[in-house]
Amino acid sequence: MSNLTYTAIFYLFAAITVFSAVYVVFSRRVIYSAFALLFTFFGVAALYVFLSADFIAVTQVVVYVGGILVLLLFGVMFTHSIMTTDLKSDVLHIIPGTLLLLAMIGTMLYTFYTTHGWMPSTTMLQGSVVERIGFETMSRFVLPFEMSSILLLAALIGAAFLARFDKPGNNE
Repeated sequence: MSNLTYTAIFYLFAAITVFSAVYVVFSRRVIYSAFALLFTFFGVAALYVFLSADFIAVTQVVVYVGGILVLLLFGVMFTHSIMTTDLKSDVLHIIPGTLLLLAMIGTMLYTFYTTHGWMPSTTMLQGSVVERIGFETMSRFVLPFEMSSILLLAALIGAAFLARFDKPGNNE
């Protein structure tokens, strides 16, 4: 493939990501925002692939699309069927949002025009990125890895304890 083809595909995924993110923000229906978020997450994963960060792209799809977005969709759908309330967001802060957008665009343009000599590295990593991450995790970073797993286990046990229906002292 030519360089022009890669550039066109990059801009296609960037446009999908940006337009779906804008739809997430400005949609008045929560379920439509959640489905637009799906396209945003896939677009971000595609941009990670263009950055040669395959592991992060797969992690993006597995964690965000496979976990968080599915949980969000189930929560919205089940809550909507139980409660007969209208799930529309009527609050739009157009003026602060526009000012924030202009500030972000100005910051990005400033960064783009002041970093003249930046180019991606031409050195290639030896072996698989996933293999290198696994080696580093299980050798140099084994203690922080295990500490984070213990912390997540404690959070899971605490969430299960708080979510129990038959809590101590609940005589209903």
